[in-house]
Parts: sequence; structure tokens; C-alpha cells
Amino acid sequence: MTMKTGRASLSGVCFSIVAAACLAAACSSPSTGGNPGTAGNGATGTAGTGAPPTCTGSETACGQSCVNTASDMNNCGSCGNLCGIGQTCQNSQCQCQTGMLNCNGLCVTSDANHCGTCTMTCPTGQVCSNNACTSTCATGQQCGTACVDTTTSNANCGTCGHACGSTQQCTNGTCVENGGPGTGGTSGSAGTSGSAGTSGSAGASGSAGRGGTSGSAGRGGTSGSAGATGTGGSATPSNVLVTSASGAYWKVGTLTESTASATVTVNDTSVGQKWDGFGGAFNELGWSVLTTTAVQQQAMTLLFSATDGANFTWGRIPIGASDYATSRYTNDDMGADPAATSSGSNRPAADTSLSMFTLARDGQRLIPYIKAAQQVNPGLRFWASPWTPPSWMKTGYKTDNGSGGTAKKPSYFDGGTMVNSTANLSAYAMLYTKFVMGYKDQGINIEIVSPQNEPGYDQNYPSCLWDKTTYVAWVKTLGAAMQPLNVKVMLGTLSNAGDNSRTDLDISSAVLADSAAKAFVSLVGAQWGVLDKVNTGTTFSGLPVWATEHKCGNYPWNPAGYPAYNTSMAPNDQAYGVESWGYIRDAINKGKVTSYSAWNMVLDRIGLGIDTSRDWKQDALLTVNNGAITQTPAYYVFRHLSQYVVPGANVVGTSSTDAVAFKNPDGSLVVTTYNSGGANANYVIAIGGKKFTFAMPAQGWATVKYKP
Repeated sequence: MTMKTGRASLSGVCFSIVAAACLAAACSSPSTGGNPGTAGNGATGTAGTGAPPTCTGSETACGQSCVNTASDMNNCGSCGNLCGIGQTCQNSQCQCQTGMLNCNGLCVTSDANHCGTCTMTCPTGQVCSNNACTSTCATGQQCGTACVDTTTSNANCGTCGHACGSTQQCTNGTCVENGGPGTGGTSGSAGTSGSAGTSGSAGASGSAGRGGTSGSAGRGGTSGSAGATGTGGSATPSNVLVTSASGAYWKVGTLTESTASATVTVNDTSVGQKWDGFGGAFNELGWSVLTTTAVQQQAMTLLFSATDGANFTWGRIPIGASDYATSRYTNDDMGADPAATSSGSNRPAADTSLSMFTLARDGQRLIPYIKAAQQVNPGLRFWASPWTPPSWMKTGYKTDNGSGGTAKKPSYFDGGTMVNSTANLSAYAMLYTKFVMGYKDQGINIEIVSPQNEPGYDQNYPSCLWDKTTYVAWVKTLGAAMQPLNVKVMLGTLSNAGDNSRTDLDISSAVLADSAAKAFVSLVGAQWGVLDKVNTGTTFSGLPVWATEHKCGNYPWNPAGYPAYNTSMAPNDQAYGVESWGYIRDAINKGKVTSYSAWNMVLDRIGLGIDTSRDWKQDALLTVNNGAITQTPAYYVFRHLSQYVVPGANVVGTSSTDAVAFKNPDGSLVVTTYNSGGANANYVIAIGGKKFTFAMPAQGWATVKYKP
């Protein structure tokens, strides 16, 4: 995230507080599957009531629950210590399951790529059996190039490739919830047993419905059994009508042919840029509020399903902490965040050999988050960017709060400037290599990396300033390291267009003026102020431009024309939905971007990150409160645009300045239009040689998909 100051760019959308709507005109894989089966309704055991728990025996009070820290994966050894993906809590320590290796802090299957040790690679055609390279499996079942026990493997539970959720473990070939105890009480009665989950009902169309989830155990209660899996149906129809408005989001309607004059005409002979896809950012705080398998599956379906969600096809992964991590860290430090001092005497020591490199932190939240998304969309693609290099690579730190005062809690993670040395740049390139390869071992293929998130901003959260000379040298070093891995380099993410006498456009110009650096750059990432410049004509030597971060609304510096800052919680209201529409519409139609990414996909209702000096409660697509998900108006705006459009589509023209249209590779046409006026009972879309009429709501959206 970014931003910024009172003069940071919010152009492209204006806001009428009275009308609570954006006056946009005045401002500027083939479809698969259907609805999943209804989940089983295993009930949670009733918790004891009364005061905070008094725990007995081997149990420890963690919050309002009594847990056994010797075996609890969420409180292993101490309260709040999460075990990473593939780990179990054994004798108060997070350890990899049998048949897996700990490589750079992550558990990986002992297979032909690392057989018995992290560095042992088997010859082509061999498999890894009992930690030795052989031609066939001596025991277990062959899954890929590994021989595994599918009765206990969390990655291959019951069958190859069937992975258990982050709150589950594989028992006798079935993914079972880690049934922790219910909330204790000094005088409350024991919880009752969770009842069995009922069968999932049949999916409405397409892919098979997901089975019911297991009932959680109450204290002293047993787990309910899982519901049965629903059956599949027919494919998604090629013709679609969906409308949304305040209080009436995502209403599916029927297209009726018409001979009336068109309100909006889609011109599919006016062909624009090829579309790479919509996406969003994976952040730790988002996963931390998705506390059960059921709510995780619901959120991932809403975001990544092609039939029941927004059909996001790209995910942004932070390299180290973003401003919506749960705390500050990089992948090469000891997790310490000492109070920064002017002398820098307590700055972490240099580690150019990367002896401290680890992905253990990623395995706790980010990788489970990503893997849950992959369960819904196995074809999900990824790019990655850091908010800061390790603090030992930098000099200085952020000393002010961005508003004329001093930083409330100075940190070496926050701000400072990258030191230009061969040792630093080489070590940083190796960190990227280890990061990319470590994620690949987890089945997460990072295709694109960014050298730095917002190199022209220092913030009171993980961030780093780069001068032009250092950035150019870094692009060349990074590009040379990524090339053998077939990983592309993004120029960006560029954001600052003039705040604090700095601009990321100077950095991008320097890179593009250096032929060796430019040769490594495949695309440009633009957001906030730089994206506003793109919308008014700024280009980058013909390189494709991605809109890499959606503006998050609820601006604490109270810019003119926007609602006053909500100090209580992120509004996540219709007004922000309209604001969001303007940002996306302009980036596609005016900026000609080829991809558009949401910022936080999931947050709690408050919306705070880890900025230590500025209170900024930011909007998200989905919010979670007490285990219940709310789909925000901004979520529906994204879904209107993204669900029916696939990568490889082309943007096409329309007769309206408040519409966005695409032509998919299969010839189907998709148009989304916004109606800023009153309700229109006879709204007409001309598309693919036909005209269709429907009732368009006031201050609302409609998406029409039609295949001629």
C-alpha cells in the first residue's frame, strides 16, 4: 500500500457527498463448473460459560481457550506460535511430517528434486523412495516423483494431489479438522459433541460440489463426520445478465431481445489491448481473519471461482512483510525489530551469505492462503514484490510521521535507502532466487518479480527509497539472476508522481535509458499517482502496463471531494464501490492497462495495517466479523468486470464513457456498464449483432455476456 500526502493523486474519480455516487462523466479457461454442493452442517460443541478459563493438567490458557501447547498447531510451544504448512506440533515444536524435509524453513516432499536432503537431485526418470533415488516405489504410492503414504500425507491425503486445509490433518486418508477444545469457563458446563455434517447438495452446474466440512469439537465433545460430496451439473450458460445496486447486489436476470434504440452499443471491431487478467494481493492479515476451513473455502470461492466468484487469475505475493503483514520481517533476518537509533549501532548485522534465509514465516499464513486459492483455481498465476530489502542492506530509516511530526515507533524496516554495493545487490538477487525456488517447491510458480514496491516512498511501515543509479544497477543484477529461472522482471511498482520532491518516473526513465537494464524489463507496474499519469497518456517505451494496486479509499488526509475520514472503521460502502468503478474503468479505457489488481482481498471490518504513525482504516473486497464474510460493494464491482472475462481477451470499444467491454478468445462478448442516473426499465444493450433489454437499477451496474 501507499500514500501518501494530501496532494497525492486521486484523480479520475470525483465524489458527491449528497448523492453518494461518483459522477463519472464529470470526473474523470473456458467456463467450467457450477455451484458447489452445500456444505455439511457439523455443529460446534457448546462452549463452557463464565469467566476466562482456568486450565488444568497439561493445558494452557491462550486467549479464551485452554490448549495443549505440546500439540496445538496454532499455539505450538507458546500461545500464537503457528506451525507452517506441512508441519505438525510435536513436543511443543513445529516439525515437518514424516516423509517431508525442512528446506529453508518450509516442509517439502522428499522427491526426485530433493531426495533425503534438500540438495539431492535424482537422475531423470527416477523417483525418491525411502529417501533414496530408485526406479520404482519400494513402499507407498507414487505421487509425482515421490513415494508417499496417502493415509497420512497432508499434501496427498487419500489420493495424489488432494491437499488438506491449513486447519486440517490427514488421518487414515481423510482430511480431518484439528479439533481443539472449546472455550473454557470457571463455572461453565462442558461443551457437547459436534453433530455430524449432512451431505452436500448437488451443484447447480459444472464442477462437483464441495463436501461438507467437519463439525468442530466442543470441549469434551467429538468431531462430527464430514458431509458427502454434491454432484455436478451443466456448464455455465453463454448468455448472462447480472445487475447490482445498493441493497440489491448480484441479481441474475434474463436477456430479452429488443428492437428499441440502444442505450449502449458494444463495438467489437474496435479492438484494444490484449487482457492479461484481474487479480489481488495476498497479505497475512487477510488470512489471519479466515479462521476456519469453512470460511476459508467460502472466501476463496468468492474470489477465485470462475462460476461462483470473481474469477481472479493473478495473485500478488509480498517478498517479506507488506504493510498488511501481521508484523515486520524479511526473509533474511532473525525477526528482531529493535528501536531504531541515529547511530544505527543496533542495526542487524550484514548477512551477505544469506545464512539466515528462511521461508518459515511464509509457511504460516501466506502459503496456506495461496494454496487455498489454488484449490479453487489451479491455474492461478503469480507475481511477487518486496516492500523492503533486509534492513542490513539499507542506511537510515523513517524518522518523521509524514505529517510534520516525528515517527511514533522508528524501525529499520521502515524507510531508509538501499546501499549500492556489489555485495548487497548480489545477495539480494540470491534472496530472490531462493524465494522463487522455495515457492516453486510448494507448487507456486512465480512468473514475474518487481524490484521494489514504490521506490520513491518511505513510510512508517516496511519501505525503502532507491536512487536512480542503484535501481538501474539492481534491475540488471536481478534480471540476470531471474533469466535462468524464466522469471520476468516488472519495472515497478511505480507510484510516486511528485510527492516530497520525488518521482518514480525519474527511476523508470533511467532504467529505460540504459539498454542493458531495459533488456531485462518485460512490463511496467503502475499504481496511485503514476497510474493517474498513465491514464492521461504517460507511456513506457511501448511496454505493457499493469495496474498493480487498487486505491483503498477512506483517505485520512481528507482530500477535497471525498467523504470525511471514517475514524471508526473502513466504510466499505456503496460510495466506495462507485469510486472503485471509476478507478478500474479509467485504467482500462484511458490508461490501456492490460491487467488490474485489487489491494486487500480480505480484511476485518476495521481495516488497519501495521503503519505505526498514521491511522488509516482501509477498504477491502471481503470483510470478516465473528467468522461471517461480508461481500462489499467494491467486491461486486470487481466481480462484474472480472468473472466472465478470461486472459487473452481483447478490450473492445463501446458507445459509452461509463462502460468497459471485452471480447473473449471464444468469441463471447462481455460488457459492464454503470448507470449514474435513475432506474431505467428499458435499458438496451446492442452487442454481437443483437439488442437486449432489461431493467437497469439506479446508480447501479449491469454485466451482459453474449456469444453470437
